[in-house]
Amino acid sequence: MNSLPLEGHSILFVGGKGGVGKSTTAASLAVHLADSGEKILLVSTDPAHSLGDLFETSVGDRKREIVPGLHALEIDPGQEVEKYLARVKSTMRHYVQPAMYSEIERQIELTRHSPGAEEAALMDRVTTLMQEGATSHDRIIFDTAPTGHTLRLLALPEIMAAWTTGLLKSRERSDSLGKAVDRLRGREQASGDELAWFDDVKEEVTDERTQKIQEVLLERQRRFSKARRLLLDPEITAFILVLIPEKLPILESEKTHAVLRQHKIPVAGLVVNRTLPENQVLGEFLESRRSQEAEYLEQIERVFSKLPRVRIPLLSRDVQGINALREIAQHLLIDK
Repeated sequence: MNSLPLEGHSILFVGGKGGVGKSTTAASLAVHLADSGEKILLVSTDPAHSLGDLFETSVGDRKREIVPGLHALEIDPGQEVEKYLARVKSTMRHYVQPAMYSEIERQIELTRHSPGAEEAALMDRVTTLMQEGATSHDRIIFDTAPTGHTLRLLALPEIMAAWTTGLLKSRERSDSLGKAVDRLRGREQASGDELAWFDDVKEEVTDERTQKIQEVLLERQRRFSKARRLLLDPEITAFILVLIPEKLPILESEKTHAVLRQHKIPVAGLVVNRTLPENQVLGEFLESRRSQEAEYLEQIERVFSKLPRVRIPLLSRDVQGINALREIAQHLLIDK
């Protein structure tokens, strides 16, 4: 197959092993679709951003128009962690006693460097972009980090939704037990109208605080559940795998494809990047490479036989600038 079937997919993830040309593919797709009249938002989640280099302009963390119809932004993972933890800190201060503020500060500082903190912050931003972008753009294209990082990111909505559900259930059990203990303690220690009034006020305050905490947790559960539904909807989301015809990228792409299928994340197709040009005499050294490449291309055809596949030839110069990206897009032969 010689085209990428992207019709109807409003959310695209472009991923693969580091150094295979994910950003180039994502940027080429974005430019081509914008040239075709679509409103595109291109988002880089890779800490080693290269969109600015490809477009020959600075991009940054806020949306910037690159060409008519195309806006781009580069998410700063460190900055997202800071903003994410600041939101958590602000929320928690509303629902705990002032005496607990210092402990909250300490716990949040520990969280800053805990495993998964960066991915959770990134997923929070990605979830927001997925939901907001649907109303302001025709498509959102995510230029992702290398495979392992991306797979952890894509698994987070399911993990976070389940984790939040567990917190809600734990909170309900804790509140029920706490109220029962308070009632027993009240009956043992005192009686009379004054104590009854105090217990009623205390229970009302506790119920209000509990309700607010539950509302926050429920809202987060809804957001991550919606993100998961979007990721798993083959009519909305598609993942494009990028690789080069070499042993390690093929093996990693095979593993990635298996994990994506396990998580039921739809894969739209495969981009085989930097193939040696055909019908050209390349000299003894490159002809030897072409012979090895032919074996890898045959392996790709066999392993990924059920996926649409396109090839992008190795160009004589680096891909840089809008015109070079448009040249790459011609090889993608996108079926919109």
